[in-house]
Amino acid sequence: MDALSPSGEALSPHTVVAAAQAGLAAIRARRPRIHCITNSVAQAYTANALLAIGAIPSMTTSPDEIAAFAGSADGLLVNLGTLEPELRAVIATAIDAAAGAGRPWLLDPVFVDRSPPRAAFAREIAARRPTVIRANAAEIGALAPGEGPAALAARLGTVVAVTGEADRVTDGAKGFAIANGHPLMARVTAMGCAGAAITTAFLSVGAPPMVATAAALAVLGLAGEVAARTASGPGSFAIAYLDALDALTPDALADGARIKVLTPGDAS
Repeated sequence: MDALSPSGEALSPHTVVAAAQAGLAAIRARRPRIHCITNSVAQAYTANALLAIGAIPSMTTSPDEIAAFAGSADGLLVNLGTLEPELRAVIATAIDAAAGAGRPWLLDPVFVDRSPPRAAFAREIAARRPTVIRANAAEIGALAPGEGPAALAARLGTVVAVTGEADRVTDGAKGFAIANGHPLMARVTAMGCAGAAITTAFLSVGAPPMVATAAALAVLGLAGEVAARTASGPGSFAIAYLDALDALTPDALADGARIKVLTPGDAS
């Protein structure tokens, strides 16, 4: 039996392409504001990437302002890249505000495989059921030892996106693999942080979380492929990538997205 979307339709690569096209149009039309608690070395590039896709960034981590900013945003990104001690309470307040307002939020548990205290904190906030957890395989392994992505997604009732040479997205029972991307994406700082922010923007415009996440990953990977055609190295690639996000078209997504539906066994 085919996996079904929440609407009862069979999931297919076309499901994701259509969501990517609709999501891109909605972001450009609505200009959702995404509040980013993110790596300090990534803030400027993340903000520029959100602007390039059509969204609006906000970045404050002031304890006096965070509830108002996160609660009034259209989506919240929690990235643990530079996890200073005072940021922990700010993150908790931001999650409370976003969840209380019914906004999607994404957890990006950067480098939890390198620091036991960071991993413990990430587990605490993951237990608050983020809309999406986006991480690489090593980070997922540290966040949930002994669990695969599908088991983690099922236990928390969330969507788990595992980034790598081919990205995978699962809700615990079904999923997608996205093969778009380019090696230069791994040679530019903040590329993952910006990708998590753009994924949050896609979550904010209405598609079911698993489909929206897969759609965002297809957009991000395809933009990388387009940017690499004109780049001479990582420096020019970083600029070309912003231009590619800005210029991406529905036809380019239809022609270039490489997506596979995962079986339950594949999704684990």
